Amino acid sequence: MKLDIKNENGRSIALLSGEIDHHNAREIRTELDRYIISVQPPELVIDLKNITFMDSSGIGLIMGRSKLMKEWGGRLEVREPQPYIKRVLKLSGIERIVRIT
Repeated sequence: MKLDIKNENGRSIALLSGEIDHHNAREIRTELDRYIISVQPPELVIDLKNITFMDSSGIGLIMGRSKLMKEWGGRLEVREPQPYIKRVLKLSGIERIVRIT
């Protein structure tokens, strides 16, 4: 699992690569939380285009970061999930709280 965070046009973009599962979700969560708390970005985009596998840990990861962003007055967006991941996200109902593009 690889995580790179960059700023682009006033938005923070977290580019994830590899797999999101119960083995590495905690590490990703810790890194993202540290970033959100220190920078307090108005918008955080989690880019999933390079994610090859995601289990329910990924849904929890997204939901928790959405809650944290709202606490700071920001918003979260999920960008470019693979088709099967997008389907799982929609079935979970997460699109009611997070924008998926």
